Amino acid sequence: MLRNIVIYKEIAKLNADDTLQLVLESETEEEKDFYEMVGDFLLQRKQREVLERNSI
Repeated sequence: MLRNIVIYKEIAKLNADDTLQLVLESETEEEKDFYEMVGDFLLQRKQREVLERNSI
């Protein structure tokens, strides 16, 4: 369980430039897909935060 929390916290620290760099440096299509999904998730989370702030 603790390992999962550590992994999540490390991924949550990433920004758009980080995920783009990871995609570009991916050695396999599976790695590329994974990092693209992580980037999409982080972008969606950021968009949700902005929408919530603007709706207040």
